[in-house]
Amino acid sequence: QLQYVESGGGLVQPGGSLRLSCAASGFTLEYYAVGWFRQAPGKEREGISCISSSNDNRDYADSVKGRFTIGRDSANGTVYLQMNSLKPEDTAVYYCAADFPGCPQPTKGYMIGSWGQGTQVTVSS
Repeated sequence: QLQYVESGGGLVQPGGSLRLSCAASGFTLEYYAVGWFRQAPGKEREGISCISSSNDNRDYADSVKGRFTIGRDSANGTVYLQMNSLKPEDTAVYYCAADFPGCPQPTKGYMIGSWGQGTQVTVSS
């Protein structure tokens, strides 16, 4: 079964940093576009970043632009999300997903496999 494994979440104070990692069970992320999504309590899941399959394009939601960086860890075949200057409003469960050739669009069915468990990020003092 194709599924994602997210890790790296935790509790951090405002202004702090976390680095999330996304791995895939059943396939490698190396040749796919990979997106990060998050779902805060009471809200719908939203896309916040995506790296293209060729690594030449990285998109960010306005809410995270300038603070978050998406990239690939080629040695491990994973995709990371470096999160700096975290704010309380970044508190959410974070998920990743992949598709090809474009960025995953889960609401339109453009996503490989099934959602993983996600990783909880809590930003609080």
